[in-house]
Amino acid sequence: MAQNAKSLDGVLVKKAHARTRYTEKEIQELKACADKDTGAMFFMKNFFFIQHPVKGKLLFQPFEFQERLVDSYHSHRFNINMLPRQTGKSTTAAGYLLWYAMFNPDVTILIAAHKYAGAQEIMHRIRYAYEDCPDHIRCGVTSYNKGSMEFDNGSRIVSQTTTDNTGRGMSISLLYCDEFAFVNPTIAKEFWTAISPTLATGGKAIITSTPNSDEDQFALIWTEACKRFDEHGNDTEVGINGFYAFSAHWSEHPDRDEKWAEEERSRIGEERFRREHECEFLIFDETLINSVKLAELEGKDPIRKMGQTRWYKEVNPNFTYIVSMDPSLGTGGDYAAIQVFELPSFEQVAEWQHNNTPIQGQVRILGQITKTIMEDCQSKTTKLPQVYYSVENNTIGEAALVAINEYGEENIYGMFLSEPARKGHVRKFRKGFNTTHKTKISACAKFKQLLETGQLKIYSKPLISELKAFVAHGTTFGAKTGEHDDLVMSALLNVRMQKILSDWDPAIYEKMRDADAEERVLPMPVFISF
Repeated sequence: MAQNAKSLDGVLVKKAHARTRYTEKEIQELKACADKDTGAMFFMKNFFFIQHPVKGKLLFQPFEFQERLVDSYHSHRFNINMLPRQTGKSTTAAGYLLWYAMFNPDVTILIAAHKYAGAQEIMHRIRYAYEDCPDHIRCGVTSYNKGSMEFDNGSRIVSQTTTDNTGRGMSISLLYCDEFAFVNPTIAKEFWTAISPTLATGGKAIITSTPNSDEDQFALIWTEACKRFDEHGNDTEVGINGFYAFSAHWSEHPDRDEKWAEEERSRIGEERFRREHECEFLIFDETLINSVKLAELEGKDPIRKMGQTRWYKEVNPNFTYIVSMDPSLGTGGDYAAIQVFELPSFEQVAEWQHNNTPIQGQVRILGQITKTIMEDCQSKTTKLPQVYYSVENNTIGEAALVAINEYGEENIYGMFLSEPARKGHVRKFRKGFNTTHKTKISACAKFKQLLETGQLKIYSKPLISELKAFVAHGTTFGAKTGEHDDLVMSALLNVRMQKILSDWDPAIYEKMRDADAEERVLPMPVFISF
């Protein structure tokens, strides 16, 4: 055991505030590590040991892109890194954080990982490297445990799971967020809101992750970091949010080539390969709509707005319009939503969404939308379009039916469409559509089929956003915790209405049948020779 080392809780560490004699070589090595510009890489190349999963203990020998990564840590106050899986991003960060704590006095480093195990894994790498570091290089410790380390130069490293209160009240010198894209979206947003003021006094931030959704907090920071221009339109080194964006391709890892990529694709599938290694924003969760398709959906800005109603396409008297409403109480909680689709083009025409409009107001807006469709067509020709409207009649929907009755069906242009009574069931007829587990799954399947085959065209950015958070919950689908799915539910109701109309209109029926044909695999032809 070295002269100034001691065992603390069974672990080899250096005693705090110990007087030490140095050789000339040790002084030069210590001086090189303390250099503000090149010290981090000198320390990592000479004194940072890692545990290789196959080869065991190794001195860290960085790849070229890892050297650039460390330089980005050091050269920029705010860093965001989007890197492929298993490329050593956490190991590289562990080495830099250990160096930063030991050669910058009185700093507080916070490691925030999306899971407890992730935070502990990074601390384990730091502890392992510290224990193998020679005494003339490392600082003494005053506190040493699984979740934190405190050094005799006044610096400390603390690891925590990312929550909405992580780091609140701390004066953070350097924040490191690991796999930030996989933190619950609501928690990530609250965490970033709470942690940002603690960095305002001059702290640094390093955010690293493989990508997930293109609308989570990581993606929002990354997107702004990639907008590198000033008010005059000139290119800048950092983004408009002050972050420096760093990325590397999987092929920059010397052990990976096209053969490796082919084997990995066959093992995990194209979708996961594109997310995990190509760093594409493909959603990790089991979404109703294929994540590759979701990544392709871009949406567009409305061509006009009428209050809260967004219009994406001009109406045409030669088409049929389906208007569906998913009502809400209108008390500021869940949203009410209305979707308008055009048949047989299957294109989205308009939508409305609000959470503070009472049910009577929701019905009035439904009437205004159908009236607008009629008046817009009248301004072009004397021919009037066919319009069908309906509402979801479960629970709150019952109040919507009362409101429609009070408003007067005669004041709503079009025909009130209701689902037919199920065969073999004797029940009191109710207008509208009743949503059960069976009807919801059926509508989800048809909506998925129409959208993924390109038959159904949606233009709403809010609807696309909701679809990215519309995920599997056991045997059904719904919004992630903290998210909304009202626009999606209204769209599903619209699809149910479309299916009923397909029995009446041959053009609609043919379009739906085309979508079915897209998914059918034709049998192999049989040739008979004589």
